[in-house]
Amino acid sequence: MACSSNCPSLSSSAKHPMALTLTRSASLSRMEFDFDAIEEEDSPFPEVRASVSNIDDPDMPAMTIRMWFVGLLLCMTSSAMNVFFNFRSPAPTIVPLALVLLSYPFGKFLAFSLPITMYRIPLPNLPRRWFPATQPAFAPWRLLVNILLPLTYPRALEFSLNPGPWNIKEHVLVFIMANVATGSPYALNAIVVSNKFYNIAIDYWFSLTLVLATQLTGFGLAGLCRRFLVWPASMVWPQNLVACTLLNTLHAEDDDDGIGMYGGTYEPGSKGMSRYKFYVITTAASFVFFFLPGYLFEALSVFSFICWAAPNNVPVNQLFGVSTGLGMSVITFDWTQISWIGSPLMVPWWAEVHVFFGFVLFFWIMTPILYYTNSWDLAYFPISANEPFDRFGNTYNVSRILMTNDTFDAAAYYSYSPLYLPATYAVTYLLAFALSTCVIVHTGLYHGKALINGLRKVRVEADDIHAKLMRNYPEVPDWWYLIAFGVFFALAVVTVEVWHTDVPVWALLLSVMLPVVYVLPSGFIYAMTGQGITINILAQIIPGTLLPGKPLVNMLFKAYSVQTLAAATSFVQDLKLGHYVKVPPRATFIGVYLARLKRALLTSVRAVQMVSTVLAAFIQVGVKEWIFAHVPDICNANQKSQLTCPHNQVFFTASAVWGLIGPTKQFGTGSLYHPHLYAIVVGAVLPVPFFLWQRRYPNSWARYVSTPVIINGVSSIPPATGINYSSWFAVGFVFQYLIRKRNFAWWSKFNYVLSSALDSGTVIAVMVIFFTLQFPRGGSINVNWWGNQVFQATADFNRKPFLPIPPGGVTWTGFPPATDSAGQPLTTAPL
Repeated sequence: MACSSNCPSLSSSAKHPMALTLTRSASLSRMEFDFDAIEEEDSPFPEVRASVSNIDDPDMPAMTIRMWFVGLLLCMTSSAMNVFFNFRSPAPTIVPLALVLLSYPFGKFLAFSLPITMYRIPLPNLPRRWFPATQPAFAPWRLLVNILLPLTYPRALEFSLNPGPWNIKEHVLVFIMANVATGSPYALNAIVVSNKFYNIAIDYWFSLTLVLATQLTGFGLAGLCRRFLVWPASMVWPQNLVACTLLNTLHAEDDDDGIGMYGGTYEPGSKGMSRYKFYVITTAASFVFFFLPGYLFEALSVFSFICWAAPNNVPVNQLFGVSTGLGMSVITFDWTQISWIGSPLMVPWWAEVHVFFGFVLFFWIMTPILYYTNSWDLAYFPISANEPFDRFGNTYNVSRILMTNDTFDAAAYYSYSPLYLPATYAVTYLLAFALSTCVIVHTGLYHGKALINGLRKVRVEADDIHAKLMRNYPEVPDWWYLIAFGVFFALAVVTVEVWHTDVPVWALLLSVMLPVVYVLPSGFIYAMTGQGITINILAQIIPGTLLPGKPLVNMLFKAYSVQTLAAATSFVQDLKLGHYVKVPPRATFIGVYLARLKRALLTSVRAVQMVSTVLAAFIQVGVKEWIFAHVPDICNANQKSQLTCPHNQVFFTASAVWGLIGPTKQFGTGSLYHPHLYAIVVGAVLPVPFFLWQRRYPNSWARYVSTPVIINGVSSIPPATGINYSSWFAVGFVFQYLIRKRNFAWWSKFNYVLSSALDSGTVIAVMVIFFTLQFPRGGSINVNWWGNQVFQATADFNRKPFLPIPPGGVTWTGFPPATDSAGQPLTTAPL
C-alpha cells in the first residue's frame, strides 16, 4: 500500500543500522533514533502489525487550528445527541469511530479551501535600553536581568489556517477528543434520579460543577499509569486497533486490491471498492432500513415470534421474550438491539466467547433455575426488569419510606414493604460481589510481577518499535498529572461543601481511593479484551454502610468514584492511541483536557478554557433540561417515543437498594439476599485453579481463560436484556469468526468500516424519526397495524410474573401478611 504525502514516513538522515545520536540544546537533551535503520522492526503482536504503522514523521503538524475546529464542532453535536439517546430504549450511540469517518471529508475540504498563507502577528517586546549593556555586579539584580533579557528580543506569533494536507495526526486528535467527549456524563444519572424519582430540587450551578468534577478527576490518575498500561507492547487495546486501521486506510493511497463489497474476484483487471465508498453505501442502507424496525414495522425489533404464537404462556415468554425475557429467540433486525452492549464487529472473538459463555451460564441456566424454584421469592415478580418491587408486586414506591428531609423512614419501611429485586437484577448483584474480589486476585496472579517492576520504575517489558519511535517526543512530566488530579479533586470538594450535600470530605476521599485501587486491574483487562471493569457495587456499599439512609449522598459518592475510574481508563486508551500514531504526548494531554472541558458542550482553546468549561457543562445539562421540559411522560414505561430512561431507572434502583434502605437491611444477616455475600469469597478463589493449572501445563486450554471477563461481560444486565446478548453473539460469530476465518481479506478491509456505518446510519435515522414523526403533534403520528401491535399482547411485553402474589402480599421476617380493618388479607399495598 503506497503512502500519500500525509502518511507517516521515515527520516533518511542516518546511514548506519540502529544509529543513535545525542542532540543537546539549552534546555533539552533527547535521544534520536535512525528511523531508516529500524524500518523493518515491528510489533511482536500480529494484530498490532496488521493495524498500526511502524514508521513516523516527527515534523507532521498535529495541533492545528483546523483540527480544533473540526474536532470541537463534531464532538459538540454528537455529545448533545448522545445525551438525548441516553434517555431512549433501545438507543444507538454516536461512537468515536463514526466521527473519524465524518471528519475525514471535512478535514479534506478545509485543506482544499483554506488559504495556505502563513500569518505573522508581532508580539510586544521590552525596549533594550531599559537594561544595562553589561552584566550587573549585584547578584540578585543580575539574575533579574538575565530572566527579563529574552523579553527584549523581537518575537511574533506565526500560524497558518492550512499547514498542508489533512494528516493522520490531526485526525487522531479528533478521535481522541471524540473518545472522551461524546458520551453522556455519568453524573446526569444522579441529577435526573434526584429530580424525577426523589423530587429533590437540584440547582443548575450544582449540576454544572458536579459534571465537571466527575468528568475530569480521573485524568490525573490515568497519566500515572502509563508505564503499566501504555508503554508495554502487550497492552494492545483492541478498540485502538480499529481506529488505527481506519486512520491508516484513510490516509494512505487507496490501491485497487480487487476486493469489493461482496468479496474479491482476484482476476486480472478486476476492480474493488474503496473503504470510504463502502462506508457511504452501507450508511445510507442502514439509514433507510432502520425505518422498518424503528417506526414502520416495530415487530422486527421486538422479534419475539415464539411469544406471538403463545402470547399467554408465561414461561415461554420469559425464556424467549425480547422486552423482558431472556432472549433465547436470538433474532432481531434492530441494530440498536444488537449493538446495545457494543458493536459485535469490534470486540475480539475470544472475548465474545468469554462474554457469551458467562451469559449462558448465569442467565440461561442459573437464572431460570433460581426463578422457577422461587428462590428469594423471585417468581412473584417479572424475570427481568429495571426497577425493584414491593411485596404486592407493584413498582417500589420510594416516596413512602422517605422522610421530609429525604432520609430513610424506618417505621414507614416496616409498615410498607421490603425491596424485592427481579431475577436478573439479583443475579447481577451476585456476580458483582464476585467480581469485586475476582479482578483483584486475577491481577495479582497474572500481573503481579509487572506491577512490582513498574513501581520500582523498571521497564515492565522491552520497548517495541512504537515505544522507540515515541522517544523522539518529550514526555509529559508526572507532576502535570498530579496537579490536574489535585485541582479537579478540589473542585469536587467545593461542589459537595458549597451546596450542603451532606457528603463529608472524608467520604469524598474514600470515593477517589476506589478508582486508585482498581485503575490498574481494570486497565489490564480492558487493554487485552476490550471489556472494562466497573466498581458500582463497592461504590454503593461503602457510603450505604457508613452513611446509611441518604440516597443523594450515595449517588454522589457513586458518580464520583465510578466516573473517575471510567475517565481514567478512557484517557489511558487515548494515550495508547497517541502512542500508536506517534502523536506528541503533550499534544494528547492538552487535546484530551480541552475535549473534556467541553464535554457537556464545547470549548475554545487556551486563554478561554474556564469560560468554555462553563459553556460545556451548560449545553449537556441544557439538553437534559430541554428534553424534560418539552417531552411528555419522560421516563415513564409507556412513553410514546421510547424515552423511558432505562439507565436512570437502573441508577434509581441502585440508589434505593444501597443509599436509602442500605446494605444492612438488604444483604445483612437475616435479610432475603444475605447469601449474595458469599460470592465475595467465591470470586477471590475463582481465578486460582486456572492460574495453577496454567503454571503446571503452560500450553493447555487454561491459558485462554479469563475469569473476570466471564463475570464482568454480563454486567450490562439490566438495563440490557437477553436479546442484546444472544443477537450480539450471533452477529459476532458471523463476522468475527466465520468471515474472518474464510475471507480474511474482506474482513480486514471492511469489517470495522461496516461497524461504523451501521452505527452512523442508525443514529441518523433515530434522530430523523424522532424529530419528524414522533415528537410533532404529541406523538400522534402513528402507523397502527399488526406489525406494530402484535408484540404488545404478549406476556413478555406486559411483564407477567410466573406466580401470582399471595393474599396479603409476599411475606418475610418482620413483614406479616397485610390485612384490612376486618382482618382480611389485602391484595394491594395499604395506603
